Amino acid sequence: MSETGTGTGAGALPQTEALPQTEALPQAGALPQAEEALPPSEALAHTEPAPPLLPAPGQPPGSGSGPGGRGTTAVGPAPDPADGGEAPGLGSFLARAAAATAVLTVLGAALGLVRDQAIARYFGASDASDAFLIAWTVPEMAATLLIEDGMALLLVPAFSLALTRRAADQAPAEPGTRSAGATGEPDDGKAEATGEPGPDPVRELVAVTLPRLCLLLTAGAALLMVGAPWVVGVLAPGLADPGLAVDCTRLTAVTVLTFGITGYFSAALRAHRSFLPPAGVYVAYNIGIIGMTLALHSVWGVRAAAAGVAVGSLLMILTQLPTFLRLLPLARPRLRRPVRLGRRAVRTAPLLGMTVLAPIVLFVVSRQSQVLVERFLASTLPAGAISHLNYAQKVAQMPMVLSLMICTVTFPVVARAMADGQREKARRRVERDLALAGMVVLLGTAVVLGYAPQIIEVLFQRGAFDVSDTEATAQVMRVYAAGLLGHCLVGALSRPFFSSTRPTWFPAFAMGTGLLVTMGAGYALTYRFGVDGIATANALGISTTALLLLMGLGTRVVPIRARAVAVSLGRLTGAALVAGAAGWAAAPVLPDAALSLAAGCVLVPAVFFLTGLALRSPEVVSLLALIRRRFTDGR
Repeated sequence: MSETGTGTGAGALPQTEALPQTEALPQAGALPQAEEALPPSEALAHTEPAPPLLPAPGQPPGSGSGPGGRGTTAVGPAPDPADGGEAPGLGSFLARAAAATAVLTVLGAALGLVRDQAIARYFGASDASDAFLIAWTVPEMAATLLIEDGMALLLVPAFSLALTRRAADQAPAEPGTRSAGATGEPDDGKAEATGEPGPDPVRELVAVTLPRLCLLLTAGAALLMVGAPWVVGVLAPGLADPGLAVDCTRLTAVTVLTFGITGYFSAALRAHRSFLPPAGVYVAYNIGIIGMTLALHSVWGVRAAAAGVAVGSLLMILTQLPTFLRLLPLARPRLRRPVRLGRRAVRTAPLLGMTVLAPIVLFVVSRQSQVLVERFLASTLPAGAISHLNYAQKVAQMPMVLSLMICTVTFPVVARAMADGQREKARRRVERDLALAGMVVLLGTAVVLGYAPQIIEVLFQRGAFDVSDTEATAQVMRVYAAGLLGHCLVGALSRPFFSSTRPTWFPAFAMGTGLLVTMGAGYALTYRFGVDGIATANALGISTTALLLLMGLGTRVVPIRARAVAVSLGRLTGAALVAGAAGWAAAPVLPDAALSLAAGCVLVPAVFFLTGLALRSPEVVSLLALIRRRFTDGR
């Protein structure tokens, strides 16, 4: 499932190391650019190595340089990136970036809840809200394909490769030797003889891909506006008021273009390790929807929310445009050692190669098609079923969104490591990400299992959203929670598969298999269990995909230890089940929903971490050791 309503804001973090292109162009509102291409001796002069937040799955919590281990008491020599170690200071940079992004994600999530509350207050769970949610399928699909997954999986590796080539081109050539490009191709010396600077690989990549992308997406948006009646008929044949859904679909169709540009900017900035502007896009998006809904709901009805989607998508572009222009100035930078790049932009731009593009598009479309299957089946149920599914999905997936912020920040690191051939570094990074993301999402799952009715009552039960809507939505949300770990793992595991420009079809195969499971289970369970059956089918399908991806990653791309990862996640799952059960039992003790939920936010994490300690989960032990060291040592 996809969340188009959460996001982050903009801010700034302290400067660490700068990418070559930004040496004379300091930028505001963006994270500093950490460069892995520095020689180890130079990097040591800049900063000290930071220990990883958590050990890799299967490692004892006190070993190595992890929290609580002997390596945390003294600073040893920095690992050589060429040997698979992380660049000095990179762990600290990623920790700050992930923390800032997570904080801003909470802000975006809060605005997303305000948006959903406004829609629920004015339109409840009715034919009007169902019509808007059918139209909202367009931006949801576009966000997954063009912002969250598809564009990032396609372009972050491409920009990472272009940055690697730029760094190689800027490295001074040794006297008496012939220079070679980043791809190992010898330079014929003609460029150096002329004294003219060679083209910048990053700017060539933008020049080749961005105009063609804009043209393609403009045509797609226009086609969707014309074909809106057919789209609504396919998505929801049982909808009571298709005309309203058609109007809303035409208003939201502009997101095909605006989300595409937003996703392109986000991929470019993240490859440059500028994370805050991309994290702020959903803040701008939700502000647009909320503003239009509050201002025009009495005049346009639910069409005001659809118009807000279009306005918010334009604000997403403006949020990133200044930083994008700073990173890619109009004046072409001069390279120290010019080389003939010729066709490098073509080789760097996966948008030009269907063998790379097709598997990514098929994977993302198959993943988002789960939502299409859900709404198709729910359109045959009584009015409000689609709305119950939507509200439950949006709230239940918030822990997943927070957990995937970790993988979003570290994905450029994995892509850069794969581009440099550092497979061991990529393995350690992926295993740490899976451990930390799994812990975050399972803790959130425990809260959802224990306090779903209280969460929905506090967030939505007002205006047209009544008690019966709260009960139905809470029940669906608890069922959705069973698939949260699967959704998190699919998002985390798919990124390493697409971390290089080589085509890989396995993620599409795994996602297609999960989609078939969702469809089969959905048709078998919907007419007997209603919306609960649809949510169950979703959990079964996405869990199947996650299992296939976990089994296939180690043998195809990054040699992760799948068995150790599975054991680690199994212990965390046990802790989540115990904590969720404790919350479920304690929730009715306090009759006030807000007080009960506040108590649960203390009870559930306490039980989760205590159970994790009892089960000897390395992630829980290491995190608690880190917290204890921070408080006792004051650092």
